[in-house]
Amino acid sequence: MDKSKRLYFKSKRSFRRRLPPIQSGDRIDYRNMSLISRFISEQGKILSRRVNRLNLKQQRLITSAIKQARILSLLPFLNNEKQFERGESTARTTGLRIKNR
Repeated sequence: MDKSKRLYFKSKRSFRRRLPPIQSGDRIDYRNMSLISRFISEQGKILSRRVNRLNLKQQRLITSAIKQARILSLLPFLNNEKQFERGESTARTTGLRIKNR
């Protein structure tokens, strides 16, 4: 075979198969916080199936477990800590002068 024809063949790469995020022994439950916390973003949102690499049934179970844990106050609905880290006050009257009579 010519070298010029060999360039058009795809190289066969070996790829590493990713392990499934939920093992067969893991129980999807609202009390299993170590498992549930893997499927929540930093902002507290439930990650999508594509990101989680879960099948449809597992994603539904994870979603319902997260919602149940939120209702029971085991997880926060939001995680917006940046909102409370303001250094300066944002009151409307900070730039106004007080008139003396």
